[in-house]
Amino acid sequence: MKLELNQLVEHFTGTAFSVAEVSYYKIESGSSGWQKSAPFPGFIFPLVGKAEFSFNGTPYLASIGNTIHGGANMSLGKRVVGKGRWEYISVLYEINGIEPQGICLEELHFELELGQSPRLTELLWGLWRVYNQPGAIPAFQTETLFRCVLEEVFVCARNKKINGAEDLFEKVSAYIMDHYMDTLTVRELAELNGVTENRLYYIFSKYAGMGPGDYLMVYRLNRGKELLITGDAQIQAVAKSVGYTDALYFSRIFKKRFGVTPSEIRKKNKE
Repeated sequence: MKLELNQLVEHFTGTAFSVAEVSYYKIESGSSGWQKSAPFPGFIFPLVGKAEFSFNGTPYLASIGNTIHGGANMSLGKRVVGKGRWEYISVLYEINGIEPQGICLEELHFELELGQSPRLTELLWGLWRVYNQPGAIPAFQTETLFRCVLEEVFVCARNKKINGAEDLFEKVSAYIMDHYMDTLTVRELAELNGVTENRLYYIFSKYAGMGPGDYLMVYRLNRGKELLITGDAQIQAVAKSVGYTDALYFSRIFKKRFGVTPSEIRKKNKE
């Protein structure tokens, strides 16, 4: 399911929940393994390093600037990425009563991009400290601080979304649709938007399932296919109109994608 931030916030607003466990972990480089997740849903808050998490086969890269939510009793894979140590705080919570319709938090896994938030880090350390103290007041503070953590998470996610990865993907993909016939490179697209090529590749892989170069090629070929079927222009002219000056190269990658040559698909549709 596609989860909207506002929908998630509204669901938490209407759900009774309490903190089940707050833990701080330090895991050395090279560590990996599989297990069942806890019997409660919860959040993973990266502090140092990076790690790959997988909930029921869906992979996530946990690093500073995002948080991962995992459901209860899920297949959980973990692998520390890079040479450094991986540190994070995990906050599990228990659902009390019946949730509003539409979302089941115990069955939900997702990622929220937050960006840098010193306040969130401060709140998390405060939450961890009071959780490990005995008494009624620390217990009360634990619940209060967790709600402050969630507030900061939701505010950061909203702000990140406004100027974040999804907006960048939509901006660059729209530019490709308007300028696919021009000479475009991934480097030029990255420079135009003030990001690195690696960042652009990550964003397109996340939202389109392919890199920006492949996205541009697929868009050009689909547009070329449309022109071949609906028009009578020569193949060389069609190739040039979608950004390929070499008609032979256009024909080769066209066949690789569609299984037929440009002339074959035109003949087939005319028949």
